[in-house]
Amino acid sequence: MAASTSLVGSAFTQFPPSFHSRDDAPSNSKSTSNCCRFPTRLRNNRSSLLTTPVSSSTSLRFSSRRASHYAAKGGLSFRRKNDGAWKQYTSMLGEPVTEGLSSPQYHLTSCCLAGNSRAANLRRFVPRVFVDKSTSPLFKNKLGHALVSKVQIPHATVGPDEPHAASTAWPDGVTEKQDLGILDSELEQIQAFLSSELPSHPKLHRGQLKNGLRYLILPNKVPPKRFEAHLEVHVGSIDEEDDEQGIAHMIEHVAFLGSKKREKLLGTGARSNAYTDFHHTVFHIHAPTSTKDSEDDLLPSVLDALDEIAFHPKFLASRIEKERRAILSELQMMNTIEYRVDCQLLQHLHSENKLSKRFPIGLEEQIKKWDADKIRKFHERWYFPANATLYIVGDIDHISKTVHHIEAVFGQTGVDNEKASAATPSAFGAMASFLVPKHSIGLGGNSIEKPSNSVDQSKIFLKERQAVRPPVNHNWSLPGIHTDVKPPQIFQHELLQNFSINMFCKVPVNKVRTYGDLRNVLMKRIFLSAMHFRINTRYKSSNPPFTSVELDHSDSGREGCTVTTLTINAEPNNWQSAIRVAVQEVRRLKEFGVTQGELTRYLDALLKDSEHLAAMIDNVPSVDNLDFIMESDALGHKVMDQMQGHESLLAVAGTVTLEEVNSVGAEVLEFIADFGKATAPLPAAIVACVPKKVHVEGIGETEFKISSSEITDAIKAGLEEPIEPEPELEVPKELISLAKLEELKVQRKPVFIPVSPRTDGTKIHDEETGIIQRRLANGIPVNYKISKTETQSGVMRLIVGGGRAAESPDSRGSVIVGVRTLSEGGRVGNFSREQVELFCVNHLINCSLESTEEFIAMEFRFTLRENGMRAAFQLLHMVLEHSVWLDDAFDRARQLYLSYYRSIPKSLERSTAHKLMVAMMDGDERFIEPTPKSLENLSLQCVKDAVMNQFVGDNMEVSIVGDFTEEEIESCILDYLGTAHFTRDCEADKKLIPPVFRPSPSDVQFQEVFLKDTDERACAYIAGPAPNRWGFTVDGEDLLESINNTLTSDIAQSTSGSLKMGDLQRNLRGHPLFFGITMGLMAEIINSRLFTTVRDSLGLTYDVSFELNLFDRLKLGWYVVSVTSTPGKVHKAVDACKNVLRGLHSNKITERELDRAKRTLLMRHEAEIKSNAYWLGLMAHLQASSVPRKDISCIKDLTFLYEAATIEDVYLAYEQLKVDDNSLYSCIGVAGVQAGQDNAATLEEEEASDAYPGVIPVGRGLSTMTRPTT
Repeated sequence: MAASTSLVGSAFTQFPPSFHSRDDAPSNSKSTSNCCRFPTRLRNNRSSLLTTPVSSSTSLRFSSRRASHYAAKGGLSFRRKNDGAWKQYTSMLGEPVTEGLSSPQYHLTSCCLAGNSRAANLRRFVPRVFVDKSTSPLFKNKLGHALVSKVQIPHATVGPDEPHAASTAWPDGVTEKQDLGILDSELEQIQAFLSSELPSHPKLHRGQLKNGLRYLILPNKVPPKRFEAHLEVHVGSIDEEDDEQGIAHMIEHVAFLGSKKREKLLGTGARSNAYTDFHHTVFHIHAPTSTKDSEDDLLPSVLDALDEIAFHPKFLASRIEKERRAILSELQMMNTIEYRVDCQLLQHLHSENKLSKRFPIGLEEQIKKWDADKIRKFHERWYFPANATLYIVGDIDHISKTVHHIEAVFGQTGVDNEKASAATPSAFGAMASFLVPKHSIGLGGNSIEKPSNSVDQSKIFLKERQAVRPPVNHNWSLPGIHTDVKPPQIFQHELLQNFSINMFCKVPVNKVRTYGDLRNVLMKRIFLSAMHFRINTRYKSSNPPFTSVELDHSDSGREGCTVTTLTINAEPNNWQSAIRVAVQEVRRLKEFGVTQGELTRYLDALLKDSEHLAAMIDNVPSVDNLDFIMESDALGHKVMDQMQGHESLLAVAGTVTLEEVNSVGAEVLEFIADFGKATAPLPAAIVACVPKKVHVEGIGETEFKISSSEITDAIKAGLEEPIEPEPELEVPKELISLAKLEELKVQRKPVFIPVSPRTDGTKIHDEETGIIQRRLANGIPVNYKISKTETQSGVMRLIVGGGRAAESPDSRGSVIVGVRTLSEGGRVGNFSREQVELFCVNHLINCSLESTEEFIAMEFRFTLRENGMRAAFQLLHMVLEHSVWLDDAFDRARQLYLSYYRSIPKSLERSTAHKLMVAMMDGDERFIEPTPKSLENLSLQCVKDAVMNQFVGDNMEVSIVGDFTEEEIESCILDYLGTAHFTRDCEADKKLIPPVFRPSPSDVQFQEVFLKDTDERACAYIAGPAPNRWGFTVDGEDLLESINNTLTSDIAQSTSGSLKMGDLQRNLRGHPLFFGITMGLMAEIINSRLFTTVRDSLGLTYDVSFELNLFDRLKLGWYVVSVTSTPGKVHKAVDACKNVLRGLHSNKITERELDRAKRTLLMRHEAEIKSNAYWLGLMAHLQASSVPRKDISCIKDLTFLYEAATIEDVYLAYEQLKVDDNSLYSCIGVAGVQAGQDNAATLEEEEASDAYPGVIPVGRGLSTMTRPTT
């Protein structure tokens, strides 16, 4: 379905390590999960507990914006924290679960990573991953007499297809180095080694058809019996002429959605989509290797569909008009303030070329004009086999058979009317995506016609792909190249809430092909990791003048360059101090460099992480492998598998010296630290994004004034601030000493007790699932599962019942602010925040903390190497027993939520959803954000009590999944959970005031929000009551019991011939998960109908979705339909959505619809079942007293329950949705020049948010890609 600004938020979604919060991660994806939240609210107070991991999951931005999908393959990628957001899954129980950044899904190894590939999920319109790769002038080979004491040089050995693969065997006779240097012969050996080629991925098969189509095949077993087929056509918006802006995207829509062969794949379990960017258009299909009803290979049908989509589309007038409407709707949907900020950043960064004015979505006035002939001509110019690359990654047994299928389907395409140029295999191997170094075929709008003496050949067009993609010229930020300094640019807008500034440096991409290139990446990685850690830790312990500071150094395939970006976010009244401090810190690092301790620490962490990733080589999902290869090839980087990456990293690590790390790193920072000097590179652009008005305490809204000269002065002031070298920090090896642990064990006497009053057994082991249940004497229940699928990895989650629902009327906001306070402080016991973070860096621990409406949760991802699991348990014990609550952390947390409140009127989606939630929940502040009045009433003691009072033994549950032994895990459980001191508090639930819906009918069931904006946009939300996951309603009714009573009566009256079906119905309808299962199927069906009706048939929207929020503990739920449209169509779109919601009786659900929904959910389950994080979601609440119906059958019976569900069962669930006029709530939001001024006045009572803080610019180009087509 369409990618949407959905109202989905996620409980327990994990984020990269850091005690800083990630409340700002709403889902922009259309989810079909059974769990839904309003992203326009600050739905989760999600706080990461450690700020600076150095593992591959570490962000080198201090608080990222541009997403990156992968962690460092081999530990080298410079990751953006936003992508950071850990990959979310939703388990079949509707429990959102997450995949950590060090999880296998992120890691195919390359020496470096690239920028904008998008996987098959709907979050993929964000640019993906960008790694360190600066231009060659930034690296000066300074091998000399400062090398490490022992230099070990790998031999070059011969491998299959790789004549220069390096082994890690050390030559005999390597001597210890003397203080004054090394032998010349050894230096020559080192230099020869560093200049040798890195190995290539041993399983990656590359080839080319006679018509020029290139293909790549990679066998990959995750997920089993499925594969990815992506066809990348090397044409995008950058190839459009002045009167064609948006036509590449238009062709993507028409070709994809007009394909009959693609439609035939529906019902087979295949999923498909497409997207357009600057440099390419990608059509992708994720499919099973064979269908459920047949053993026939599905690959030929998938390839046939891709061939039709790309090379044989039918440009029917009806389809063109339909997609024209959809794209115009998509354009308005995308035109958020974040999109406009992204456009501003790209316009100034690339002002010298077409990247500044060829955004993929196109121009409205041109999109309205094109006819079929215009569209067809662009297609003929660019869509030909030699200009495309096919990627197939998945559970493929026979390469030769796959090649045969490719040849059979694509081999004859184009041969009748075009002649493809030949490319050598070696050239393709080196520059996969863009080789055949010929001139562009289309920049002038015409194909190149080659003369020939043959009459027959005179009509043949020689079509060739471009040698360089994207085909643009850049003005590089290199010393001495340019002397004209661009003044800082200012983008001021009424919808911006906070101050943000970006300083850019742009250099050519340095392809990582050799060990020396890899070494260069590693040194920058170490250097920038130190910068990341320093600025976060130094200022987190006080009230910093900035909200966040990020330093990003990354390649971009979509932009064809490497960009270093310093991004500073701050409250408007602190902007000058924020710039000054950030520049001062950059200069400190550039001048003094990293310390020897930092070098040792971060190099060690990178090597540990690399080893960890290598161990998970067989657990990388196909889509992640494919995306990574596509982007690496676009940049010309050598692709390695995880083991090769680790071995290569080990080989170069021994040659890294402190002097060289500081020299290479300093060159990256010169454009900031030496700003204004003649020898420094000139910034490519400096862009400030600022509000027009700001809130001043005691005064209100006042005009915000800023000038370019003031920005320059603030930068120069930072250059004049005094700086001192960084002191070395003492890093604790353990948080709990062995002596202290033994003392605790004597005092607390940790033991296991019977799991439940109904059994004497202290251990319940379910052999089918492998889940073991335990309970400690202090009341804490524990579930664990031993899993070998993620080698030497583990995940752990603590869930505490209560959450925001436990907030009392006189302390609204106390839990959400309390959780944020705890994360802002980051201290435990006598250890400082810096020490705790470095402890986690050394042990590769990622930890997050969040609050939801129902729960508080802490989640840990750890490695089993070098006592990593014990270290994670030690941290959990210290947080539970010795958390430190700080006044300044409380002040920062409270200020953050005040900023959320003030930012609501500046976001159309948030203010619209906020108004709806206030109406539906009768103003209950536990489901929206705390108001300024509530925040003012809070105190440090109040928020501490609100959080810690929920931490009682029988109100908690700990689940662990990982590659450990039973002895190892039970030792940790007893030592660190069993010694925690907790009392039992059975009265906790009785204190909770149950939430209710507003009595209906009500005069606020239909509302509107008007937002003044320079551009027109519209959105709407429709919501209404639903039961919770277990069949309880807000009225206290137990629907499951009612259904069972009816079923028993019906079966008693039935004939013997119908008993078999009666048994099946009894099994499903009597199951605790009946409503969770049937509601999930119903959501899939409704989503499909919304798309085909409101989007496809009526053309009223680009983006519509139906989401369910089914609580576990609270006895209620709700559904939400979100739709984006234009001001002129939004009312019709809302009516159409309501008709679909209410039309399930008049337009009956068909068996085909139900079967498709089942296949979708079951295949999602099958695809994720190997993930540790997915199992963590399945196990949630297994022993929770507040979720009594959850038991082991809810995990064991999932497949059967879905297969057994009937249309009648789905209707039983549907009957529980309140869709009548008296129960349904809707709110329409309209933005435009003529919109009203009343929005801000409605916010005195409450707040809802999903950005951090306010509406912040979210990074260069993040939102300029087109959304997935469906």
